[in-house]
Amino acid sequence: MFKKLFGFGKKKKEEIQEESVEELEVKETEENSKNVEDSKEEVKSDLENDEDNSEYDSQKEREEVEVLEEDEIESNTTEETKNEEAVSQEILEEQIEAQEEIAEIEEIKAEDIEKAQGIETQEKQDEIEESEDTVENQIDDEVEEKPKKVSLFDRLKQGLTKAKQGITDRIDEVLKAYTKVDEELLEDLEEVLITADVGVNTTMDIIEKLEDVIRTKKITDPQDVREELKLIIEDILSKDDTKLDVSHSPTIILMVGVNGVGKTTTIGKLAHRYKSEGKKVLLAAGDTFRAAAIDQLEVWANRCNVDIIKHQEGADPGAVIFDAIKASKARGVDVLICDTAGRLHNKSNLMNELGKVFKIVDREYPEAKKEVLLVVDATTGQNAVSQAKSFKEVCDITGLALTKLDGTAKGGVILAVKSEVDVPVKLIGVGEKMEDLQDFDSKSFVDALFS
Repeated sequence: MFKKLFGFGKKKKEEIQEESVEELEVKETEENSKNVEDSKEEVKSDLENDEDNSEYDSQKEREEVEVLEEDEIESNTTEETKNEEAVSQEILEEQIEAQEEIAEIEEIKAEDIEKAQGIETQEKQDEIEESEDTVENQIDDEVEEKPKKVSLFDRLKQGLTKAKQGITDRIDEVLKAYTKVDEELLEDLEEVLITADVGVNTTMDIIEKLEDVIRTKKITDPQDVREELKLIIEDILSKDDTKLDVSHSPTIILMVGVNGVGKTTTIGKLAHRYKSEGKKVLLAAGDTFRAAAIDQLEVWANRCNVDIIKHQEGADPGAVIFDAIKASKARGVDVLICDTAGRLHNKSNLMNELGKVFKIVDREYPEAKKEVLLVVDATTGQNAVSQAKSFKEVCDITGLALTKLDGTAKGGVILAVKSEVDVPVKLIGVGEKMEDLQDFDSKSFVDALFS
């Protein structure tokens, strides 16, 4: 009550007393003076009671304040706890979200990796398929190009490039330099043929025939001379134009010639050809004097997968041929190809030893068809003609194998050998590959030379 009237809570004692005295004075004026003292006493007692009440109220206020402070502290603590819990919850939620994001990222990465692997796999598969397609295309191309690769004319024309440059290209230059056909034109053509190793005798024969044709046909255009010259050369080469025939079984082929002309290589290419045709082939290493000749022929035998008969180096060539003939009879060989020692055509004793080999063949293998091929190197020029003449005196040469035509610009030697020795050219070598050893065909040869 006093707290409401006087606002005790935090007022001082003196202020309370003054207010009480003022009130008493008012009351004393209104009431009887007799009651003043009683009022004072009452006031005093009230003051004492008020003091006690104020102390009580102060204590109570302090207690209430403490309670409030405690409640506030508790509420603050609770709020802090709640805030901390909320923060922890938020952190936990953020961590969960982060983990989920990481999981999503890893999943995306895994998908990307799978896609990349799938792409790589697909690319590899595409590459493999592309490689297979490329290989198939290459095989198809090879199959399509195979006829071109085995085309004798294409290989012949390529192999005769140098010979063409040395003969027909120079003939064309001479013909372009003239506007009419006269003696000077024929003299220039004669010079071209002689320098191309056609030989003097063969050249004179060609020029005489050309003059007769010019007079007969009344040719005045130099360009028409070219076609007539081509026909004359073809006519010379076509005489006794026969191929190497091994249709008869058994057949024995004896390779003769001086060292270095390509006998062993020619034997290897022939063995490959006849083996590919399904024939049973046997080689005889009869060149027992040249160093490594036996080993060289054995390499060819292994490469072509054919058998070989050989003796030790320095052995008698006749004995090797004898054993090879016996082996051919026992094994049912279709083609026996014999290498012989290189003979110098100007050494009579060596040439006579070669004659002994032929006697053994005639005596021991009469049932076989015999082919004697003289191998000459086209790059040796007129020396090839001398070799052919000397060998023809010792043995019955059935054909010529002219090698290394691709390596010389003087391919006219084939005309000289053919016309002066009167032995047909059966084989020509126009390159190093197996297919480059070809059967000679006069028309194809001239067409390639004048193409």
